[in-house]
Amino acid sequence: MNKIWIIIKREYLTRVRKKSFVITTLLVPFLFLGMILLPVIMMQADDNERIAVVDDSKFFNGKIADDGGVHYKFVDAKIDTLKNNYADYGYTGVLHIPAMDINRPGNINYYSKGQMNVMMKGSMERKLKNVIEDIRMEKAGIDKTKLEDIRANVDIVNLTGKDEKKGSAGLALAVGYGSGFLIYMILLIFGMGVMRGVMEEKTTRVAEVMISSVKPFQLMMGKIVGIAGVGLTQFLIWIALIIGLYLLVPFFVSPETLQAASQGGAMGGQSNAATVEMIEKMNFVRDNVNWFMVIFCFLFYFLGGYLFYAALFAAVGSLVNEDPNDAQSLIFPVTLPVIISIFMMFAAVRKPNGLIATWGSIIPFTSPVVMMARVPYGVPGTVPYWQLLLSMLLLVGGIIGTTWLAAKIYRTGILLYGKKVTLKEVGKWLVRK
Repeated sequence: MNKIWIIIKREYLTRVRKKSFVITTLLVPFLFLGMILLPVIMMQADDNERIAVVDDSKFFNGKIADDGGVHYKFVDAKIDTLKNNYADYGYTGVLHIPAMDINRPGNINYYSKGQMNVMMKGSMERKLKNVIEDIRMEKAGIDKTKLEDIRANVDIVNLTGKDEKKGSAGLALAVGYGSGFLIYMILLIFGMGVMRGVMEEKTTRVAEVMISSVKPFQLMMGKIVGIAGVGLTQFLIWIALIIGLYLLVPFFVSPETLQAASQGGAMGGQSNAATVEMIEKMNFVRDNVNWFMVIFCFLFYFLGGYLFYAALFAAVGSLVNEDPNDAQSLIFPVTLPVIISIFMMFAAVRKPNGLIATWGSIIPFTSPVVMMARVPYGVPGTVPYWQLLLSMLLLVGGIIGTTWLAAKIYRTGILLYGKKVTLKEVGKWLVRK
């Protein structure tokens, strides 16, 4: 046991001292925060958008309202002249509405130096469409007020469990996608890291020296557990930094803005409104997901899935000789279940109680990814306790099984040089006593 601990310590310290580990660990939480703040930054960056509008149809004058940071200015000018020198007057672009039959509106053109962004194009089209519809309704004698009264907006509130807790299918889908895909990436990235480490030690003959002092099984387990510790350390640091950044929000946002966000109230000003909306979304995410259950399951399936596959990746690494390309044919049987699990995850987030989702979350080969796609929908609401417990027990049993199989392959393959190993030969090693 002492020898395994020494190997674990070596693998762990070697990796956490690398600059790439430090940079990645510190960068990811800030990228996460940036994704949240990006909409606010983008809205503030568009504050100076000024669009000149030349309305030759006379239908739209004064009926196109400003939208966020985009300001519309109706001008009385010839389009042939203005489209060439609009920048001299401080305009970002020119929207030209030609004379038209309101029942058959023709092409409406926007002149700018570069491509207009999708959000602005969609906003312009909606505004013009609404004006045209209003004019058509007026000509047809349809009272717009009565029409608005007839239209109905239906909002279904999902209340889950006996305590009727408010749920959100969209939020559960997003968290399920995110956590499932993250587990998928972890299995491949850290699993490949184990395989490359074994391959490097074998091709440089370091393994021969180490096996003179330790057993092959001890060497394999030390490497697997050491790299698992690196991944766990990184994940815990991410959680701490993300929580820390969230707790720092009150120091950078005014108390009035925080109060408006907590009460769901509106505030004047685009920047404040955007900030309130951002904080409301953060609070919604915090309050409508059982984060304790999500994080607990994530840690379990992160470690369980990693240990399940890392042993197999280590076994593949031990079979590779001087040519690293040999690993491509050998790695396919190991990566195939991981790839299948990501497709099962797509089905699970859409129908978490479906047959594919249920079985995919129980079978050890796919459960780390698929179960994490189901857990955000609710435990025990969507995922019964018996399914979660059965999934965990089978994964633990699977870890024991894959470790035993990998150890039989590893102890022979790590000392085998100058011979290309086939899957048929590996099968003989497994049945050999």
